[in-house]
Amino acid sequence: MNSVIKNDLETISEILDDVKNYGLDFLQNLQELTTYATTQEKPQGSLPEKGIGTAETLELFRNNYQQLIVASAGPRYWGFVTGGTTPAGIAGDWLTSVFDQNTQSTKGAGDVSAIIEKETIRLLMQLFNLPQHFDGGFVTGATMSNFTGLAVARQWAGAKSGRNIAREGMQGDVVVMSATPHSSVIKSLSMLGFGSNNLVHVKTLEDREAIDIQDLEGKLEQYRGRNIILNCSAGTVNTVDFDDLKSIAVLKEKHGFWMHVDAAFGGFAACSPAHENLLDGWEHADSITVDCHKWLNVPYESAVILVDKKHAALQVETFQNSNAPYLGNPEENFSYLNFLPENSRRFRALPAWFSLMAYGKSGFQSVVENSITCANVLGEYLNNNALFQLVAPVRLNVVCFSLKNNPDKNHEFLRLLNSRGKVFMTPTNLSGALCIRAAFVNFRTAEKDIKLAIEEMEAVSALI
Repeated sequence: MNSVIKNDLETISEILDDVKNYGLDFLQNLQELTTYATTQEKPQGSLPEKGIGTAETLELFRNNYQQLIVASAGPRYWGFVTGGTTPAGIAGDWLTSVFDQNTQSTKGAGDVSAIIEKETIRLLMQLFNLPQHFDGGFVTGATMSNFTGLAVARQWAGAKSGRNIAREGMQGDVVVMSATPHSSVIKSLSMLGFGSNNLVHVKTLEDREAIDIQDLEGKLEQYRGRNIILNCSAGTVNTVDFDDLKSIAVLKEKHGFWMHVDAAFGGFAACSPAHENLLDGWEHADSITVDCHKWLNVPYESAVILVDKKHAALQVETFQNSNAPYLGNPEENFSYLNFLPENSRRFRALPAWFSLMAYGKSGFQSVVENSITCANVLGEYLNNNALFQLVAPVRLNVVCFSLKNNPDKNHEFLRLLNSRGKVFMTPTNLSGALCIRAAFVNFRTAEKDIKLAIEEMEAVSALI
């Protein structure tokens, strides 16, 4: 064995203690750490001939690379939809690296950690109050979750025309519709051969991002006889608008389309009794996307795809590994190798399992409702302030706003605000206009963080 590796093995306890203490220092100082990359200089490192060992590497990282890390796990990083990491999520993730499983099978003499992944999916469906007719698995994020759901939908569409698209390829007879799809859906259409330009856009309700049901009915009649996949939004990324999933489910019964629900973070509205009605009807979906590294507050990369079990055979046709075909019923010989895109799979379920068991339904209800409260506090301030204005209602956990009197300076305002390193937000376009967006999903965020952010916003507005 290499002498440096041998020494690391012999001192693994001390190494992990050092890593733990280093990590604790970061976590305990999150409130004070910058949310903005103050430097983007590239360290000029060279690959050592012999290797310096883990302890010295940790010190090298601390001195030369730590400056590139921002407090994205902290309470005032409101860009994109970025969750934090709870203690349970960190514990599960650390053990995921220690165990180093390639999670595939539920039977056999080797790695059967997929049993725990299946259990985690069952717990998530309990959290979301979803019926047990869904099966699911973990993927890297919403992109791969949407990709997987749409891939099975593509196979379903082919089967309706008597073809196996996974083997025979696309022939242009499938129609994909959506009103306000996330960019990951568009990306998935590109990867799956639909063509990102071939999405049929359904109109939205006036001043909304949600599907206009009347226009959807017209589009369904227009494409009658074609195999239709409908991408639904359960929480749009800009304004957290929800399509009327209940009405869509009724149309599904009539027209027989595939109903894919992108509920990347909006699915967690199910944790709040006051907001769970937003998801009425999603239990009738054929496939559902949910991100865990957002509101479940587990480390990246973590998302799930849920697919109605009645489509299991189509899912196998789509992702079956050619070197390991099923013999018999796939439910009796289950392996994620043949149900999801990746052949190599990290044990992503473990941090989620730790989190679900550690905090339970009431814990995540608290996390979700705290985020909603924070969004409403900021929204109320903006709605009653002479400097800013809301550009969309606060429906759940995202706040979109603009400078009131000079919106043309939104970009400059956001650049200055972020550069101060106290709070981080991202720009977006709404109805063709640039605006500013703050998304609340981090379990650490409290009203004191809103107060600090408001002070920063007012200070920056005085500079432009």
